[in-house]
Amino acid sequence: MKKRALLIIDMQNDFGADEAPMHCQGASDTIPVINEALKIAKEKNIPIFHIYQEHKVDMSDFGRELECSKPHCIAGSWGAKFIEAINIDNSDYFILKKRFSSFFQTDLDLMLRGLGIEEIILGGIATDGCVRATAVDAHQLGYYFKLLKNGTAGAIKESHEDSIKYLCRLQKDVLISIQDI
Repeated sequence: MKKRALLIIDMQNDFGADEAPMHCQGASDTIPVINEALKIAKEKNIPIFHIYQEHKVDMSDFGRELECSKPHCIAGSWGAKFIEAINIDNSDYFILKKRFSSFFQTDLDLMLRGLGIEEIILGGIATDGCVRATAVDAHQLGYYFKLLKNGTAGAIKESHEDSIKYLCRLQKDVLISIQDI
């Protein structure tokens, strides 16, 4: 079996809360799946990475994203905090990102390679944004990737489903259940 890591992407209030500026449909439904995946990963000594966004108060680090997105995950704000219901362990790895892909200008690739990881399991928000961008970059960097079945949510249900279909065309057997971790 390939050495794996679990990546939980953007499980933050500004994406998951009902009143959030970037609310993703079905975000709350992913929480039990993600928590179970975290538990299993801990039991199996699979490294866990929490990927999160945090932007400067002056929004100088958003880039072109503000042309189509509302301001979100501003440093020090409630929206930038992890969703309280997610069982985060401080011994997990944490990767700050400024763009959709968890790989773009972060230490993620360096850390995964240092741990000998060949395959990543993805859960979180948004399937049609950051999860998809991360999976595509993982593919381009030579990693295998899996998506947690019912462990991702998208900004729009249709684009969430389309993104899953697209990612299933990039690699074989992309969708996995919790028990397959």
